[in-house]
Amino acid sequence: MSTNRTAAADDVLQLVDPAGTLNEQAAAGILDVTDDLVRTLYRDMVLGRRFDQEAYSLQRQGELGLWLMSLGQEAAQAGSIRALRADDRVFPSYREHVAALCRGISPAELLSQWRGASHGSWDPERYHFHIYSLVLATQTLHAVGYAMGVRYDATDSVVFTYFGDGASSQGDANEALNWAAVTSAPIVFFCQNNGWAISTPASKQYAGPLRERARGFGLDAVSVDGNDVLAVYAATRRMAERVRGGGAPGFIEAHTYRRSGHSTSDDPKRYRDSAELARWEAHDPVERVRLLLTARGWADEDYFATVAAEAEELALRTRQACRALPEPSLSDTFRNTLCEETEALRREREGFETYRESFL
Repeated sequence: MSTNRTAAADDVLQLVDPAGTLNEQAAAGILDVTDDLVRTLYRDMVLGRRFDQEAYSLQRQGELGLWLMSLGQEAAQAGSIRALRADDRVFPSYREHVAALCRGISPAELLSQWRGASHGSWDPERYHFHIYSLVLATQTLHAVGYAMGVRYDATDSVVFTYFGDGASSQGDANEALNWAAVTSAPIVFFCQNNGWAISTPASKQYAGPLRERARGFGLDAVSVDGNDVLAVYAATRRMAERVRGGGAPGFIEAHTYRRSGHSTSDDPKRYRDSAELARWEAHDPVERVRLLLTARGWADEDYFATVAAEAEELALRTRQACRALPEPSLSDTFRNTLCEETEALRREREGFETYRESFL
């Protein structure tokens, strides 16, 4: 699937191939593939991709300061988040837009941080979905700490954390894997291995599959075709339920591909060739499910048109929500520096506000 160093094809779970053909033998016993499930996942991916495209356009038009695209990784996110329970706590990195939308987070909440209107605009308690973490791999340690708390609370919820292959090279990620194993924390690590750590290919990051590194720490680890939404769903559900039942922490390596740049400040044409991109475009996760739905007679053109119309409506709401976001107030920086504003900070804030008002 990739020119980078990944697991052998036989070790990677795949249920639907790029032509949209379901491997019923592989699916038997691990996933009940229904038309409702496939249609739901297809809709999630289409809406997530359209939102991502609209946010990219908004950044290019100067409405957002930065954007990190999820193009090509829709199956990895939709399949994994839909396999979790609503009370399972998720710790994302910074490009889990599809997963966030599935959890009910609004376009305005997702865009606020990138427009500079807030440092994190949704309530993690409401969605059981933590705010984005921009420092590589820091969320993995946060997730382990939270999972240790879950164990002490004696609940059966699972903690789930997203990170990339580049973040796996950070010390925080390796410390998190070790702590999770040592404490038997109820956590699943989900690595979206998209082949590139900005401009550094996977072949220059590590010499063996990431799942083997996780096993070395003592985790139960598997590899999955990250562009196959049903395989991701099945692998995540099985791993989450095993961990929920008291098993060792889990690690899922989802092989996918970042089809856009690392962010809007990155030009991928400078470090990868068009042939590689073309190979992965042939493994498009959305088209794969469209082909499956069509072949099975589970969806017709009216259904696809309805989903496409929903996507355009989401794009319109996204644009309107972005432009309606309030301008940030520097006064709030004083209020939010500490949990409670101290007397010294209050005096500094009032002094700043008096100075600002002198220009009005």
